[in-house]
Amino acid sequence: MIGRNRYAMLTVDTEALPKRAVQDHIKRLMWGEHDGGCAGIREMCAIGNECGVKQVFFVDMCGAYACLDQTLDVVRWLDQDGQDVQLHAHPEYLPEQFWKEHGFKYRPRFLNQYGIEKATFTIKYFGKLISDLTGKPLRAFRAGSFRWNADTLRALQEAGVSLSFNNSMNARLKGQCTYSEPTNHSYLWSNGVIEVPVTERKFFPLFGKEWWGRLQFPVGDWLGSPPWRVLRPYTVGADPSFLVVLLHSWSLLYWDKDGYAVYRDDKRIEDYRKLVRRLARDYDIITTADFLDLYACGKIKTTHTADLSLAEFKAVKK
Repeated sequence: MIGRNRYAMLTVDTEALPKRAVQDHIKRLMWGEHDGGCAGIREMCAIGNECGVKQVFFVDMCGAYACLDQTLDVVRWLDQDGQDVQLHAHPEYLPEQFWKEHGFKYRPRFLNQYGIEKATFTIKYFGKLISDLTGKPLRAFRAGSFRWNADTLRALQEAGVSLSFNNSMNARLKGQCTYSEPTNHSYLWSNGVIEVPVTERKFFPLFGKEWWGRLQFPVGDWLGSPPWRVLRPYTVGADPSFLVVLLHSWSLLYWDKDGYAVYRDDKRIEDYRKLVRRLARDYDIITTADFLDLYACGKIKTTHTADLSLAEFKAVKK
């Protein structure tokens, strides 16, 4: 650590969801291998390694469950490259037979509607697949599409996972989670799990509705490539001492007219290189292990404690 007392985390949701490629989902959406070029997790890692930093890869093994062995190869490669591998989960894509084999009902499909037993099983089962490969305890979890509730947090405690990367006002307003706090600072849940919010900021209402923008890459071609245009809305007029940047394994790719990820050119690779270099100049870019070490010695602090009851799932009565 350089000791700037300014920390950033580069978090990459590493996933291969069915509707984002016609075939070869792991190859196209995680490795980023396409006709004409490659722009995926290897390129992201190479950029981070150039700057002497490691990134947090939240790996989902549910969205392409039929290709589980290929996803485990991704976990293995990331770990061998020294990256921080943690758990992401889109269990809504798991086949019905999977749940039957493990004694659960297929519905509800979405994690933000799970009770404690199904949530705990999901996190323990897929978390163990990662920890068995890396030989390291699972430290962090991010729910697919930020779909979570209080039982997700209870499941994390039960599984011994210290960090939740789920707080998002953007997701709350979309109805993807039951609760989130309007903060970019880490806080503590009443069961001891530490919440690490993705960096967001409330902007002027959009079409009369509350709007929270998210610090993510890419943010859209209309902002251009200079990295300050990505960071500036989240650092000017706000406390910039801690940033959590959101990416996906397909963030260096583009979308075609059918909504499939494709390689077009290396522009986003170069834009991401500029962003990481800019961040590394001004921030200590940390992993989840670094976060917990800094928290233990008081350099990163939680601002308050939130009661789990705030995030309870309430079924809609018909």
